[in-house]
Amino acid sequence: MEEEEIINRVASSALEVFDLEDYYPAGMRTQIDISQWLDEGFLLREKHFREQLKNHDWQQYEGHYVAVYCSTDAILPAWASILVTVQLAPYARKVVSGTISNLDTALYQELLPTLDYSVYQDKPVIIKGCSKKPVPMSAYVLAAQNLQPYAKSIMYGEACSAVPLYKAAKK
Repeated sequence: MEEEEIINRVASSALEVFDLEDYYPAGMRTQIDISQWLDEGFLLREKHFREQLKNHDWQQYEGHYVAVYCSTDAILPAWASILVTVQLAPYARKVVSGTISNLDTALYQELLPTLDYSVYQDKPVIIKGCSKKPVPMSAYVLAAQNLQPYAKSIMYGEACSAVPLYKAAKK
């Protein structure tokens, strides 16, 4: 009995894989909780708050991507987060209001529109679904929007089990 050669049809197809992990911005991500500078985590006393910020070691965030949030239900004036941001600005690479997920979303929102999607012109594209890095769902949505004007088709997942999302009209 003759053995059949195993052919990897995915590798030999025209299918292009768009992997958002390839564009995951490298760098330390840090979340800063404003509640640490509030009385009992809830009450902002301006003089005390400013003093706490003045005495905080901001240099420890050198080169970090930073998300500023409050873990309690404290009602904060808008300037509180802004004042923390002003302190971080000389050190952090980027500061956002919210969680690490909000931070990653902001990073992808900056990055994805700058890519050259013309390399996917008239090609079937699969947006790789499984990732080891915390790629936010919003990045997948933005990637699909950017790929759609170029791609012949867009799928999501893995080549062996892709979900079709878009197919361009025949020209």
